[in-house]
Amino acid sequence: MNKDIISGKWEQVKGSAQTKWGKLTNDDLDIAQGDAKYLAGRLQERYGWQQDQAQREVDEFQKTLQ
Repeated sequence: MNKDIISGKWEQVKGSAQTKWGKLTNDDLDIAQGDAKYLAGRLQERYGWQQDQAQREVDEFQKTLQ
């Protein structure tokens, strides 16, 4: 994932992330600030996903931003 793309647009896409992953809190998203690794870790924690599934989710989300 290109961290610069996510980080640069984070304020604009934070709402989309909240919609997609409703179990993430505003604090989760504020702390993430577009950090893909952190975001995947939070998805694992909130949804009980394995690391590969959480990373796929983040990767797919990133593709929608391009």
